[in-house]
Amino acid sequence: MERGASNGMNESGIELDTPAMKSFLLIPLTAALALASAGCSNAPAETAAAEADLKPSVKRNAAPDFVLTDADGRKVKLSDYKGKVVLLNFWATWCGPCKLEIPWFVEFEKAYRDKGFAVLGVSMDEEGWEIVKPYIQDKQVNYRVMVATEEVAQKYGGVEALPTTFMIDREGKIASTHIGLVGKKDYENEIAQLLR
Repeated sequence: MERGASNGMNESGIELDTPAMKSFLLIPLTAALALASAGCSNAPAETAAAEADLKPSVKRNAAPDFVLTDADGRKVKLSDYKGKVVLLNFWATWCGPCKLEIPWFVEFEKAYRDKGFAVLGVSMDEEGWEIVKPYIQDKQVNYRVMVATEEVAQKYGGVEALPTTFMIDREGKIASTHIGLVGKKDYENEIAQLLR
């Protein structure tokens, strides 16, 4: 008797359409989704962006200023962006969740830049520009990207998980902090609230 897909078996004679096989196939998928949502570290994904944090009445801390160099060799000073809403994203080329977010950030930069919004990317890649420049060119990143220094990472709490993203209001204060992958719609809602 020939075995085939018609009787639920593959060419090796393994029955494919069983609850056990379906469970077996779901395990790697579930694990991959959990890793993607947690970010690129052992730290759990978390969002410190309660709705109350986005209300102007909540006391916010000033975002630490820094000066870094972008891919074109120009100095980028965070305080120069005061008056704009800034999405400050710490990321790396090897970080899976970061790769998911970058196209969103490209869209946000295009959609909101004329409304007083900017995305700033800070790469945590140890190899620096050698790996970052080809990556941002390949992905057609349309916002300013810099390579982090240890000093800047420490100013932002050590950045122990990637991605780590800070939403900064027009006053230069941190409105919310996201550690790990956050939904695109969540970012869009925050941007809309902060641009009001």
